[in-house]
Amino acid sequence: MLKNNLKYAFLLLLFIVAGCAKRGSITGGLKDTIAPVLKMSFPENFNTNFKGDEIKLVFDENIKIKNLNKQLIISPPMKNDPLVLPTTASKTITIKIKDTLQPNTTYSFNFGQSIADNNEGNPLNQFKYVFSTGDYIDSLSLGGTLKSAYEKEVESFVSVMLYEVNDSFKDSVVYTETPRYVTNTLDSLKTFRLENLKAGKYLLVAMKDYNSNNKYNPKTDKIGFSKDFITIPNDTIYELELFKETLPFKTFKPSQASGNRLLVGYEGLINSADDRPKIILKNNNDLLPTVITKFPKKDSLQIWYKPIKADSLNLAVAKGQYESKFNFKIKDQKKDTLNVIALQNGTLKFREQFTLESNTPLTRFENSKINLTNNAKDAVPFTTKYDEFNQKLFFDFIKEPSENYTFEILPGALTDFFEQTNDTLTYKLNTQSTADYGNLTVQLQKAKQFPVIVELTNAKGDVLATEYTEENTTINFNLIDPELYTLRIIYDANKNKEWDSGNYLEKRQAEEVIYFSKEIPVRANWDVNQAFDLSLPYIPEPKKKTNKKK
Repeated sequence: MLKNNLKYAFLLLLFIVAGCAKRGSITGGLKDTIAPVLKMSFPENFNTNFKGDEIKLVFDENIKIKNLNKQLIISPPMKNDPLVLPTTASKTITIKIKDTLQPNTTYSFNFGQSIADNNEGNPLNQFKYVFSTGDYIDSLSLGGTLKSAYEKEVESFVSVMLYEVNDSFKDSVVYTETPRYVTNTLDSLKTFRLENLKAGKYLLVAMKDYNSNNKYNPKTDKIGFSKDFITIPNDTIYELELFKETLPFKTFKPSQASGNRLLVGYEGLINSADDRPKIILKNNNDLLPTVITKFPKKDSLQIWYKPIKADSLNLAVAKGQYESKFNFKIKDQKKDTLNVIALQNGTLKFREQFTLESNTPLTRFENSKINLTNNAKDAVPFTTKYDEFNQKLFFDFIKEPSENYTFEILPGALTDFFEQTNDTLTYKLNTQSTADYGNLTVQLQKAKQFPVIVELTNAKGDVLATEYTEENTTINFNLIDPELYTLRIIYDANKNKEWDSGNYLEKRQAEEVIYFSKEIPVRANWDVNQAFDLSLPYIPEPKKKTNKKK
């Protein structure tokens, strides 16, 4: 019996040790995925006849505040931002109001995703604290969607605003005053909803507000607007398209770039050489010969003039209704010299023209001093065209597949504005087989009007090919590089063969742009036929999920 008792005692001890070991092991438990919960607030949420200047929000666990400057939307906006404390982890948030509140007004504090639990960062999504300085909470609402007038996707953090239309209303209110109501799409939404509104007549505006001051700055901000005033209550779902306005033309004081060149920065748009401003350069009363060209990749003009001994010059600029005059000093500086580069090296694509770019403007070019030969040393006929504004010389000739070409430009073939000429220049080019390219045919269906611009872009939005049609519904993009293309059309309402932005004060929307809903793959030695129904709305393709390695 003693032996059996010892046996049972040993087993009991073994279970106790095993139990203790099990209780002491680390299992981790389930991850906390629950957002914080508001337990109470002082004054109570959705209270009326608010008179104080301090609000306390109490949560069921320690929370932290992040990105409050981007996430917190107060409607109507306050001139002085409230103080929100603490900045460290706590169960309580205190809001100290630093502004004089308007009477009989419903205020909304939308925290977006700025409130999250301290441990796991689970956000309390779109938490709102609402109060009224009057006897009741305004309860009307308005909703809609946002899109970019030109780009495929609209940006994040777009503000949507309502301005009250009353006896003192002016269109300039978007520049000078804060809106009556405001909301923000934050970082993910392309829809908007304005809540706690009162009945009335309003101007509806969307704004990419880079200065975060609830006021429109055309130099930096994008804007979209409803052309007609809206009334609330209203169950219409509005669509607002954001665009960047083209600024009125304006030039800045010239700066000297070299001993024979000035730089003049400008705002606004210069569409082409024909759209250049009229520029007159004088030394006292003596008119100086000039050539006006575009500075590459910048909003600046280059004013080329023959070297002259002078201490100062006068410049007059005129474009449309704009006129300005400048007096400025110049110094004796190093002069620009002729230098020519080829924009294509090696392979020349079938849709390209061989192009030379000079760093000084050319005034003469003699084709008789330019030789183009193929691999068999046979002469190949060509024509030239010079773009003075961009300082580019284009060569056009019939390209044969899988061929080698040699351009030999003899001395004196090119002469610039300063009578400088080139030395011997030699460029070797080759073409690929037509089987290395693909062909895309686009069938336009249900177009509202013509003409239209049809563009192919890559993922970055760079235009890789473009066609313009005034009536044809079949558009051929032949011999294009194998790539994944985005297809879009532009309704060219003013027939100037380019997309035109809108203007808020003129109540003019941007020209309509329609994207094909899917990317189009074009492979080498393939023919792709694609129908494009322009009556269908653009629906973005869902983003593909990527499997991350664990």
